Amino acid sequence: MISILLPVYNSSLHLDACLDSILAQSETSWELMAVDDYSTDDSWKILQKYALRDARIRPLRNTGSKGIIPALRLALKYSRGSYITRMDSDDLMAIDKLKILKRLLQEKGPSWVATGKVRYFSEEELGEGYRRYETWMNHLMDSGRHYDEIYKECVLPSPCWMAYRETLLICGAFSREVYPEDYDLAFRFYKHRIRIAASPEVLHLWRDHPGRTTRNAKVYADPTFLSLKLNYFLEIDHRPSRPLVIWGAGRKGKEAAQHLQTEGIHFHWVCNTPSKWGKDIYGIHMQSPASIEPMDHPQVIILVAAPDAQPDIKRQLKDWRLAVGKDYYFFC
Repeated sequence: MISILLPVYNSSLHLDACLDSILAQSETSWELMAVDDYSTDDSWKILQKYALRDARIRPLRNTGSKGIIPALRLALKYSRGSYITRMDSDDLMAIDKLKILKRLLQEKGPSWVATGKVRYFSEEELGEGYRRYETWMNHLMDSGRHYDEIYKECVLPSPCWMAYRETLLICGAFSREVYPEDYDLAFRFYKHRIRIAASPEVLHLWRDHPGRTTRNAKVYADPTFLSLKLNYFLEIDHRPSRPLVIWGAGRKGKEAAQHLQTEGIHFHWVCNTPSKWGKDIYGIHMQSPASIEPMDHPQVIILVAAPDAQPDIKRQLKDWRLAVGKDYYFFC
Protein backbone atom coordinates (compact mmCIF):
# COMPACT_ATOMS: atom_id res chain seq x y z
CA MET A 1 0.00 0.00 0.00
CA ILE A 2 0.98 3.62 -0.62
CA SER A 3 0.64 6.17 2.17
CA ILE A 4 0.05 9.73 0.92
CA LEU A 5 1.12 12.42 3.40
CA LEU A 6 -1.03 15.55 3.03
CA PRO A 7 -0.56 18.63 5.26
CA VAL A 8 -3.63 20.87 5.08
CA TYR A 9 -3.83 24.50 6.15
CA ASN A 10 -6.71 26.77 5.09
CA SER A 11 -7.04 24.94 1.77
CA SER A 12 -10.83 24.93 1.41
CA LEU A 13 -10.69 26.79 -1.91
CA HIS A 14 -8.75 24.02 -3.68
CA LEU A 15 -9.04 20.99 -1.37
CA ASP A 16 -12.02 19.35 -3.11
CA ALA A 17 -10.21 19.32 -6.44
CA CYS A 18 -7.08 17.92 -4.79
CA LEU A 19 -8.99 15.09 -3.10
CA ASP A 20 -10.93 14.32 -6.27
CA SER A 21 -7.65 13.88 -8.16
CA ILE A 22 -6.50 11.39 -5.52
CA LEU A 23 -9.77 9.45 -5.65
CA ALA A 24 -9.42 9.26 -9.45
CA GLN A 25 -6.03 7.50 -9.31
CA SER A 26 -5.62 4.39 -11.44
CA GLU A 27 -3.67 2.87 -8.53
CA THR A 28 -6.19 1.91 -5.85
CA SER A 29 -4.01 0.55 -3.03
CA TRP A 30 -3.42 3.72 -1.03
CA GLU A 31 -4.33 5.56 2.15
CA LEU A 32 -4.43 9.32 2.55
CA MET A 33 -3.03 10.65 5.84
CA ALA A 34 -4.47 14.18 5.76
CA VAL A 35 -3.38 16.34 8.68
CA ASP A 36 -5.33 19.52 9.35
CA ASP A 37 -2.70 21.96 10.62
CA TYR A 38 -4.83 24.39 12.67
CA SER A 39 -6.94 25.56 9.72
CA THR A 40 -9.43 28.35 10.41
CA ASP A 41 -11.56 27.73 7.31
CA ASP A 42 -13.68 24.71 6.28
CA SER A 43 -10.73 22.41 5.51
CA TRP A 44 -11.49 20.03 8.39
CA LYS A 45 -15.15 19.73 7.38
CA ILE A 46 -14.13 18.93 3.82
CA LEU A 47 -11.72 16.22 5.01
CA GLN A 48 -14.45 14.67 7.19
CA LYS A 49 -16.90 14.74 4.29
CA TYR A 50 -14.47 12.88 2.02
CA ALA A 51 -13.55 10.41 4.79
CA LEU A 52 -17.21 9.39 4.99
CA ARG A 53 -17.17 8.73 1.25
CA ASP A 54 -13.98 6.64 1.23
CA ALA A 55 -12.38 4.81 4.17
CA ARG A 56 -8.94 5.17 2.59
CA ILE A 57 -9.02 8.85 3.57
CA ARG A 58 -7.85 9.15 7.18
CA PRO A 59 -8.00 12.74 8.50
CA LEU A 60 -6.01 13.74 11.57
CA ARG A 61 -5.81 16.98 13.49
CA ASN A 62 -2.46 18.38 14.49
CA THR A 63 -2.36 19.00 18.24
CA GLY A 64 1.37 19.67 18.55
CA SER A 65 3.61 22.31 17.00
CA LYS A 66 2.12 24.07 14.00
CA GLY A 67 3.85 23.76 10.63
CA ILE A 68 4.35 21.55 7.60
CA ILE A 69 7.12 19.45 9.16
CA PRO A 70 5.19 18.56 12.36
CA ALA A 71 2.16 17.77 10.17
CA LEU A 72 4.25 15.50 7.91
CA ARG A 73 5.82 13.85 10.95
CA LEU A 74 2.37 13.11 12.39
CA ALA A 75 1.11 11.73 9.08
CA LEU A 76 4.16 9.49 8.72
CA LYS A 77 3.83 8.24 12.30
CA TYR A 78 0.29 6.94 11.78
CA SER A 79 0.72 5.77 8.18
CA ARG A 80 0.80 2.05 7.38
CA GLY A 81 2.02 1.85 3.79
CA SER A 82 5.23 0.31 2.47
CA TYR A 83 5.55 3.21 0.02
CA ILE A 84 5.44 6.84 1.15
CA THR A 85 4.62 9.84 -0.99
CA ARG A 86 3.60 13.44 -0.36
CA MET A 87 0.91 15.70 -1.75
CA ASP A 88 0.08 19.40 -1.42
CA SER A 89 -3.50 20.34 -0.66
CA ASP A 90 -3.87 22.86 -3.48
CA ASP A 91 -2.40 20.69 -6.25
CA LEU A 92 -3.63 17.93 -8.56
CA MET A 93 -2.34 14.44 -9.33
CA ALA A 94 -2.17 13.16 -12.89
CA ILE A 95 -4.37 10.07 -13.07
CA ASP A 96 -1.47 7.55 -13.25
CA LYS A 97 0.86 9.33 -10.82
CA LEU A 98 0.75 6.78 -7.99
CA LYS A 99 0.89 3.79 -10.35
CA ILE A 100 3.94 5.10 -12.23
CA LEU A 101 5.89 6.10 -9.12
CA LYS A 102 5.16 2.76 -7.43
CA ARG A 103 6.23 0.83 -10.54
CA LEU A 104 9.48 2.79 -10.73
CA LEU A 105 10.28 1.95 -7.12
CA GLN A 106 9.47 -1.71 -7.58
CA GLU A 107 11.80 -1.84 -10.59
CA LYS A 108 14.66 -0.02 -8.83
CA GLY A 109 14.50 -1.03 -5.16
CA PRO A 110 14.94 0.66 -1.75
CA SER A 111 18.12 2.56 -2.67
CA TRP A 112 16.10 4.75 -5.02
CA VAL A 113 13.50 7.52 -4.82
CA ALA A 114 10.99 7.91 -7.65
CA THR A 115 9.83 11.20 -9.14
CA GLY A 116 8.42 12.62 -12.36
CA LYS A 117 7.85 15.75 -14.38
CA VAL A 118 5.68 18.61 -13.14
CA ARG A 119 3.56 21.30 -14.73
CA TYR A 120 2.68 24.60 -13.08
CA PHE A 121 -0.75 26.13 -13.60
CA SER A 122 -2.51 29.20 -12.28
CA GLU A 123 -5.79 31.05 -12.64
CA GLU A 124 -3.68 34.17 -12.97
CA GLU A 125 -0.64 34.81 -15.12
CA LEU A 126 2.12 32.40 -14.18
CA GLY A 127 5.34 34.09 -13.10
CA GLU A 128 8.50 33.70 -15.16
CA GLY A 129 10.38 32.28 -12.17
CA TYR A 130 7.95 29.35 -11.95
CA ARG A 131 8.28 28.71 -15.68
CA ARG A 132 12.08 28.65 -15.43
CA TYR A 133 11.96 26.28 -12.45
CA GLU A 134 9.55 23.94 -14.26
CA THR A 135 11.80 23.87 -17.36
CA TRP A 136 14.95 23.31 -15.28
CA MET A 137 13.32 20.61 -13.16
CA ASN A 138 11.93 18.71 -16.11
CA HIS A 139 15.28 18.92 -17.91
CA LEU A 140 16.82 17.13 -14.93
CA MET A 141 14.17 14.42 -15.26
CA ASP A 142 15.36 13.82 -18.83
CA SER A 143 19.09 14.02 -18.13
CA GLY A 144 19.13 12.09 -14.85
CA ARG A 145 21.85 14.45 -13.53
CA HIS A 146 19.90 15.69 -10.51
CA TYR A 147 22.71 15.63 -8.00
CA ASP A 148 25.09 17.51 -10.30
CA GLU A 149 22.89 20.57 -9.71
CA ILE A 150 21.60 19.95 -6.21
CA TYR A 151 23.26 23.09 -4.82
CA LYS A 152 21.54 25.24 -7.43
CA GLU A 153 17.95 24.52 -6.40
CA CYS A 154 15.85 21.70 -4.96
CA VAL A 155 16.07 18.83 -7.45
CA LEU A 156 12.98 16.97 -6.22
CA PRO A 157 9.53 18.55 -6.51
CA SER A 158 8.20 18.54 -2.95
CA PRO A 159 4.79 16.98 -3.79
CA CYS A 160 6.05 14.56 -6.46
CA TRP A 161 8.27 11.83 -5.05
CA MET A 162 7.83 8.34 -3.64
CA ALA A 163 10.18 6.28 -1.48
CA TYR A 164 10.15 3.07 0.51
CA ARG A 165 9.27 3.66 4.16
CA GLU A 166 12.60 2.27 5.35
CA THR A 167 14.44 4.67 3.04
CA LEU A 168 12.74 7.67 4.65
CA LEU A 169 13.46 6.35 8.14
CA ILE A 170 17.13 5.71 7.35
CA CYS A 171 17.44 9.25 5.97
CA GLY A 172 15.74 10.73 9.06
CA ALA A 173 13.03 12.46 7.01
CA PHE A 174 11.13 15.17 8.91
CA SER A 175 13.05 14.33 12.11
CA ARG A 176 14.08 17.95 12.65
CA GLU A 177 12.44 21.22 11.74
CA VAL A 178 14.73 22.45 8.99
CA TYR A 179 13.15 24.52 6.22
CA PRO A 180 12.74 24.43 3.29
CA GLU A 181 11.76 20.86 4.21
CA ASP A 182 11.66 19.62 0.61
CA TYR A 183 15.22 20.82 -0.04
CA ASP A 184 16.40 19.34 3.25
CA LEU A 185 14.89 15.99 2.25
CA ALA A 186 16.59 16.11 -1.16
CA PHE A 187 19.93 16.67 0.57
CA ARG A 188 19.21 13.78 2.94
CA PHE A 189 18.66 11.49 -0.05
CA TYR A 190 21.90 12.83 -1.56
CA LYS A 191 23.82 12.30 1.67
CA HIS A 192 22.66 8.68 1.95
CA ARG A 193 23.33 8.04 -1.76
CA ILE A 194 19.71 7.37 -2.61
CA ARG A 195 19.53 7.50 -6.39
CA ILE A 196 16.74 9.23 -8.31
CA ALA A 197 14.54 7.47 -10.87
CA ALA A 198 12.49 9.89 -12.95
CA SER A 199 9.46 9.31 -15.14
CA PRO A 200 9.42 11.23 -18.45
CA GLU A 201 5.70 11.85 -17.96
CA VAL A 202 4.07 14.81 -16.21
CA LEU A 203 2.78 13.32 -12.95
CA HIS A 204 1.98 16.38 -10.88
CA LEU A 205 0.07 19.59 -11.57
CA TRP A 206 1.47 22.33 -9.35
CA ARG A 207 -0.95 25.16 -8.64
CA ASP A 208 0.37 28.67 -8.08
CA HIS A 209 -1.85 31.19 -6.29
CA PRO A 210 -1.33 34.22 -4.01
CA GLY A 211 -2.06 32.25 -0.82
CA ARG A 212 0.48 29.49 -1.45
CA THR A 213 2.60 28.76 1.62
CA THR A 214 5.90 28.98 -0.24
CA ARG A 215 4.99 32.51 -1.29
CA ASN A 216 4.15 33.74 2.20
CA ALA A 217 5.99 31.83 4.92
CA LYS A 218 9.31 33.26 6.13
CA VAL A 219 10.87 29.78 6.27
CA TYR A 220 10.79 29.70 2.46
CA ALA A 221 12.50 33.06 2.03
CA ASP A 222 15.57 33.04 -0.23
CA PRO A 223 18.21 33.58 2.52
CA THR A 224 17.26 30.28 4.19
CA PHE A 225 18.28 28.38 1.05
CA LEU A 226 21.92 29.53 1.04
CA SER A 227 22.52 28.57 4.65
CA LEU A 228 21.04 25.12 4.03
CA LYS A 229 23.20 24.61 0.92
CA LEU A 230 26.42 25.66 2.62
CA ASN A 231 25.81 23.49 5.67
CA TYR A 232 25.22 20.42 3.54
CA PHE A 233 28.18 21.22 1.29
CA LEU A 234 30.48 21.38 4.31
CA GLU A 235 29.05 18.11 5.61
CA ILE A 236 28.98 16.10 2.37
CA ASP A 237 31.28 17.46 -0.34
CA HIS A 238 33.85 19.78 1.22
CA ARG A 239 37.38 18.39 1.28
CA PRO A 240 39.53 20.44 3.69
CA SER A 241 42.74 19.27 1.98
CA ARG A 242 41.70 21.03 -1.24
CA PRO A 243 41.61 24.80 -1.82
CA LEU A 244 38.09 26.19 -1.47
CA VAL A 245 37.05 29.11 -3.69
CA ILE A 246 34.01 31.38 -3.70
CA TRP A 247 33.32 32.85 -7.13
CA GLY A 248 31.11 35.94 -6.88
CA ALA A 249 31.08 39.09 -4.75
CA GLY A 250 27.43 40.08 -4.94
CA ARG A 251 24.92 39.71 -2.12
CA LYS A 252 25.01 35.91 -2.09
CA GLY A 253 28.77 35.80 -2.43
CA LYS A 254 29.14 38.05 0.59
CA GLU A 255 26.63 36.01 2.60
CA ALA A 256 28.55 32.84 1.77
CA ALA A 257 31.85 34.44 2.75
CA GLN A 258 30.45 35.48 6.11
CA HIS A 259 28.99 32.02 6.67
CA LEU A 260 32.32 30.31 5.95
CA GLN A 261 34.17 32.75 8.18
CA THR A 262 31.74 32.01 11.02
CA GLU A 263 32.44 28.30 10.53
CA GLY A 264 36.19 28.95 10.56
CA ILE A 265 36.63 27.70 6.98
CA HIS A 266 39.56 29.07 4.98
CA PHE A 267 38.74 30.03 1.38
CA HIS A 268 39.88 32.07 -1.61
CA TRP A 269 37.57 34.67 -3.12
CA VAL A 270 37.34 35.65 -6.79
CA CYS A 271 34.95 37.78 -8.83
CA ASN A 272 34.40 39.03 -12.38
CA THR A 273 34.73 42.73 -11.50
CA PRO A 274 38.27 44.02 -12.15
CA SER A 275 37.72 47.10 -9.95
CA LYS A 276 37.41 44.77 -6.92
CA TRP A 277 40.58 42.79 -7.60
CA GLY A 278 43.29 43.46 -5.06
CA LYS A 279 40.85 44.83 -2.47
CA ASP A 280 40.07 43.28 0.89
CA ILE A 281 36.46 42.45 1.74
CA TYR A 282 35.82 41.05 5.23
CA GLY A 283 39.58 40.67 5.46
CA ILE A 284 39.75 38.42 2.37
CA HIS A 285 41.87 39.45 -0.61
CA MET A 286 39.70 39.59 -3.74
CA GLN A 287 41.32 37.97 -6.79
CA SER A 288 40.74 37.44 -10.49
CA PRO A 289 39.15 34.13 -11.57
CA ALA A 290 42.44 33.40 -13.37
CA SER A 291 43.94 32.69 -9.93
CA ILE A 292 41.97 29.43 -9.83
CA GLU A 293 43.87 27.74 -12.68
CA PRO A 294 47.20 27.14 -10.85
CA MET A 295 45.48 25.84 -7.69
CA ASP A 296 45.88 22.15 -6.85
CA HIS A 297 42.46 20.46 -7.25
CA PRO A 298 40.32 23.37 -6.08
CA GLN A 299 36.66 23.18 -5.10
CA VAL A 300 34.75 26.16 -6.50
CA ILE A 301 31.40 27.46 -5.27
CA ILE A 302 29.83 29.71 -7.91
CA LEU A 303 27.54 32.44 -6.62
CA VAL A 304 27.18 34.52 -9.78
CA ALA A 305 23.44 34.88 -10.29
CA ALA A 306 23.43 36.49 -13.75
CA PRO A 307 22.21 33.75 -16.16
CA ASP A 308 24.18 35.18 -19.09
CA ALA A 309 27.45 34.91 -17.12
CA GLN A 310 27.06 31.29 -16.08
CA PRO A 311 27.76 29.62 -19.46
CA ASP A 312 31.09 31.49 -19.73
CA ILE A 313 32.01 30.44 -16.20
CA LYS A 314 31.18 26.82 -16.97
CA ARG A 315 33.27 26.88 -20.16
CA GLN A 316 36.23 28.39 -18.29
CA LEU A 317 36.06 25.75 -15.57
CA LYS A 318 35.88 22.96 -18.14
CA ASP A 319 38.92 24.45 -19.88
CA TRP A 320 40.72 24.05 -16.56
CA ARG A 321 39.55 20.41 -16.53
CA LEU A 322 37.28 20.86 -13.54
CA ALA A 323 34.13 18.71 -13.35
CA VAL A 324 30.68 19.72 -12.21
CA GLY A 325 29.55 18.05 -8.99
CA LYS A 326 33.16 17.14 -8.16
CA ASP A 327 35.26 20.26 -8.56
CA TYR A 328 32.71 23.06 -8.99
CA TYR A 329 29.17 23.67 -7.79
CA PHE A 330 26.65 26.26 -8.94
CA PHE A 331 24.82 27.65 -5.90
CA CYS A 332 22.45 29.82 -7.92
